[in-house]
Amino acid sequence: MHTPLEHMPRLSAVLGGPQLYIKRDDCTGLATGGNKTRKLEFLMADAVEQAADTVITQGATQSNHARQTVAAAVRLGMKCIILLEDRTGYTDPNYLDSGNVFLDRLMGAPTRTYAAGTDMNAAMRAVADDVRAEGGKPYIIPGGGSNPIGALGYVNCAIEILTQANDMQLRVDRVVHATGSAGTQAGLVAGFAGLNSGIPVLGIGVRAPREAQEANVFKLACETADLLGMSGVVRREHVVANCDYVGEGYGKPTPGMVEAVAMAARLEAILLDPVYSGKGMAGLIDLVRKGEFKKGENIVFVHTGGSVALFSYMPAFEKALGA
Repeated sequence: MHTPLEHMPRLSAVLGGPQLYIKRDDCTGLATGGNKTRKLEFLMADAVEQAADTVITQGATQSNHARQTVAAAVRLGMKCIILLEDRTGYTDPNYLDSGNVFLDRLMGAPTRTYAAGTDMNAAMRAVADDVRAEGGKPYIIPGGGSNPIGALGYVNCAIEILTQANDMQLRVDRVVHATGSAGTQAGLVAGFAGLNSGIPVLGIGVRAPREAQEANVFKLACETADLLGMSGVVRREHVVANCDYVGEGYGKPTPGMVEAVAMAARLEAILLDPVYSGKGMAGLIDLVRKGEFKKGENIVFVHTGGSVALFSYMPAFEKALGA
């Protein structure tokens, strides 16, 4: 898998700080793409190795991960069952039926809905029991594909970024991205540490408080390094998350997210998403404005995909569209 690493000259000029680059993991090519495709490359291989015929996973109503998992299952001729948890309380038909949910159904995956606060891991185990009772062989993929096997996809991405930067003769001063279920950041941290690159990773949190987010990422990064035979390479100081841009909660729009999505679209023709990359970019823009990065530094933002979810959040953009 290989995605472009592109300069964002117009956004960089408008903000007047560092030079901004974007790693286009919205271009991974699996049913509109996204970061979960890298994780699924390893997770689905494990499912095939275990002779599974049905994959089961869970996420929020507008889960990008669910949509990419369905697509991967379709490509491999497997069944896929999606469990969707109501984490926002939104009742707008666009949110419940459009975007990722529409694509899940279009690709033929049955979706099951659950109330907020449901033990989704227990729910997946119950569905797996049903599949076994019917003679099937289930394979459970955790939310976000975030376990050590899935995180290997972002170890690969770290190698890819470093290779591309070397080919471009580009010094990367920081990598920034939206961090949620922890697998993307854990893989990047383990990868850059294992390469002894010295490139720091900053996760912009989209759901958990900083302490919890950093603890989740550090644990998973260490487990990923262990899986690769690099135990001890990840240190606690390698894991940094800024969770000041979550707003009212996971999946809930913020003015900063709306501004960031509109700026990326109107300056670079890049479509971010409202839940992850939009808030990640909002954090990056705000930190540039606050002087967090020096002029002349090169910052790489990892686009984790999910723009199809914009169609489920159209009311949040009414003011931006009227501008």
